[in-house]
Amino acid sequence: MKHTKSRNGFTLIELIIVMVILGIMAAVAVPRYLDSISNAEKSAEDAVINSIRSGLAQYANNSLYESGSAEWPTNPFDALSEKPAGYSQDPTDADVDGEWTFSNDRITHQRADNSRFAWTYDRGIQGGGDDAKVGTLGQRTEIVQ
Repeated sequence: MKHTKSRNGFTLIELIIVMVILGIMAAVAVPRYLDSISNAEKSAEDAVINSIRSGLAQYANNSLYESGSAEWPTNPFDALSEKPAGYSQDPTDADVDGEWTFSNDRITHQRADNSRFAWTYDRGIQGGGDDAKVGTLGQRTEIVQ
């Protein structure tokens, strides 16, 4: 009677092939995952900045109605009814993941990957004289560390 040997488990070649396939999949998936995180953080920043822009417009309209001159606040976050998560009154650039700060006429934000971005803020010329003007909120620029 012929004795048959049962086969339990995988051969070394089969395991190596599976590891190679998993490695290729990981090499493709990880950069895409990191890009999606970066895009999500950029979108969240855009939402906060757009909220500030809208708040500043409303603040100027309220100021115009109340005092006869459109003015912006010293701190742009004061134009918001609710500050964004991570807002800090720290007088330095953002240095903690998710932190938003305002100092030295610029808004700063630090992302989870430790990259930092800034937006210039100029509240304009205040006081309602002939030279009065509403300010500007600049575009995103990366803070090189």
